[in-house]
Amino acid sequence: MNEHRLSARLERVAAHVPAGARLADIGSDHGYLPVALVRRGAISAAVAGEVALTPFLSAQRTVRDNGLEAQVSVRHADGLAAIAAQDGITAVSVCGMGGETICAILEAGKAYLSGQERLILQPNGGEQPLRQWLMDNGYRILVEEVLRENRFDYEIIVAERCEAVRYSAEQLYFGPLLMAARSPAFLVKWRRMLRQKQQTLDNFARARQAVPEEKVREMTRQARWISELLG
Repeated sequence: MNEHRLSARLERVAAHVPAGARLADIGSDHGYLPVALVRRGAISAAVAGEVALTPFLSAQRTVRDNGLEAQVSVRHADGLAAIAAQDGITAVSVCGMGGETICAILEAGKAYLSGQERLILQPNGGEQPLRQWLMDNGYRILVEEVLRENRFDYEIIVAERCEAVRYSAEQLYFGPLLMAARSPAFLVKWRRMLRQKQQTLDNFARARQAVPEEKVREMTRQARWISELLG
């Protein structure tokens, strides 16, 4: 993967960035996503934010090697602090980290958001708390995708600020749109997850030390939800 050829996962993220957007890619790593989109003429400008020094330098090199310093600003900053008001950001992507970490970035960086941005989020697990954060902060989920790459299931969640929206506990767990669409990739993921939950419950039952009752109850509830979903 590089700025010329994105991974399947990042290609799906790229597909949800509005044409002509001014993108802030937070945790940009090598800067491949913003550079690829600018190279394609898909967006007008970008900020690549990175808190870790090594990937920050790598992103700088990617931008410099492509001669895009005027269109892609690489910033060494923590989360959404990479964004300045004068950037006029219209889309924010946060990809490749846990859902809880993405929640923490969004919560800590609220002051840097105007509320007009589209959020394109690709959590590595932790989708449920991320959806909870979006609901609690007035974001409606517009698009959800699930895809499998390199033996991992990835979800993409696209959201925008809107009127208040409420999702059920099951919708927060599975994804309201994924749950409704029931795509083949979604069903395969949850069949696999059901086997894992059932194995975990079996391990709990055989454990020498008592497993906390709340943990068993939560796992049992999740397994029941998945069984009901798969019908």
